[in-house]
Amino acid sequence: MAPSHEAAVSHISAAVRALFFRRESFRVFHGSTNSTRPGHSGRVVDISALSNVLEVDEASQTAIVEPNVPMDKLVRATLARGMIPPVVMEFPGITVGGGFAGSAGESSSFKYGYFDQTVKSVEMVLATGDVVKASPSENPDLFRGAAGTAGTLGITTKLELGLIPARRFVELAYRRCATVPETIAAVRQETENPENDYVDGIIFSNTHGLVMTGKLTDDIPQTKKPQTFSGAWDPWFYLHAEAKSLQTAPSTDHIPIAEYLFRYDRGGFWVGAEAFKYFSFVPFNRYTRWFLNDFMHTRMLYRALQGSNMSFGTMVQDLSLPYDTAADFIEYTSRDLGIWPLWLCPLRATTAPTFHPFTTDERGDGSPQPMLNIGLWGAASRDMDTFVRQNRELEARLTELGGRKVLYSHTYYTEGEFWRLYDRAWYEGLRRRYEATSLPSLYDKVHVDVDKARKARGTSWVRRLAALWPLPGLAGIWSAIRSGDYRIHRRYWKAMEAGER
Repeated sequence: MAPSHEAAVSHISAAVRALFFRRESFRVFHGSTNSTRPGHSGRVVDISALSNVLEVDEASQTAIVEPNVPMDKLVRATLARGMIPPVVMEFPGITVGGGFAGSAGESSSFKYGYFDQTVKSVEMVLATGDVVKASPSENPDLFRGAAGTAGTLGITTKLELGLIPARRFVELAYRRCATVPETIAAVRQETENPENDYVDGIIFSNTHGLVMTGKLTDDIPQTKKPQTFSGAWDPWFYLHAEAKSLQTAPSTDHIPIAEYLFRYDRGGFWVGAEAFKYFSFVPFNRYTRWFLNDFMHTRMLYRALQGSNMSFGTMVQDLSLPYDTAADFIEYTSRDLGIWPLWLCPLRATTAPTFHPFTTDERGDGSPQPMLNIGLWGAASRDMDTFVRQNRELEARLTELGGRKVLYSHTYYTEGEFWRLYDRAWYEGLRRRYEATSLPSLYDKVHVDVDKARKARGTSWVRRLAALWPLPGLAGIWSAIRSGDYRIHRRYWKAMEAGER
């Protein structure tokens, strides 16, 4: 393995060991993040340099990568060898380590499961500073437990990923549905078709749903042109899909593989449209989307959201439910939150204990069942008390319907409520076995301290002034510009268009 990797891990190991013997807690700095959770202060172990693709091997169909490799860098490296990861998160800036430590799924997850279920092994630095390998055959309990626990069992420093053969295009078919239950049933039906490589859906309203099914292919009809979504003049994918759903005749697109994998990047699904609503004097049309294109990629949108301190007031949640109760949940969100569209992503069944969303067949043998993830992203109340109440009610309704959150976002469960949903004995046993009790617990990392956030908002007239429209939005724009992240997507797609794969 590259000496630079070994040297970096040795440095991280020494820093962690020193903190362990001094009984000092710390947090890990990865670089940028796609989480909307409030940050935490304290001592920092910096692993941001671990951002390299170390090896891609066609013979074994594997890639060896460091945790801070983003999805677009990973896809470019594997496409150069004629392969792709089975599960690729839809935002290019999501990292391999983030996908492993969280509950990352995409439109191929009905087939392959969560991103971590495509990982073959990991290298980790434990809280003691020891460097260990974890896989299904070596420290298997750590391998299973580290997936989805947000780095609370140790620091992941290297991952071995499984790959599959790539194709030039995804042939994507669009199918309109007239009701929410019909859309949910159609999504489930399509996951049972072995010819489908990708399945997801969008619900635009109670009377307008859309199911999309994709197949990997190298062929494209001579009469058709590839459909792209990365260019400034290209349509945002969800707007294009909505237009397709309004056509009377069945419709398909042939989308270059990388364009498909990151089709939701521009506009962040549809969250980018909220920026136009916030700055209401800016019209939302093709020309303004072209002019503001650099700001409409997800890296920049996340920078702006974090820089504006407006994650309070914005509902950014992924909720996974049994298929049987998903329609009831959407009826609730429609009535009480009025957020549209909604994203539907079918998920393969997973077994407990886990922090991934899971459900069992309570009427049968208790076996794990597939779930449907609902992406709920949009504006909520800007009044903090009301916003907290909305989230608490959302969590209560989700629990009543047998659902679970994806834990990248705001979480307001009490500690008792949280541990009634997850296996605390299993998790705490792992933390003791691998001496990780000096690290923050998962509940500590995901729980929003409302009292602390409320005090931070109201401590001075300067903070209150900074919260007045449009100053938070302007602060977010400035933060995004300073990051320079707009250059990343420019370079990436320029290289892809030039065939530098």
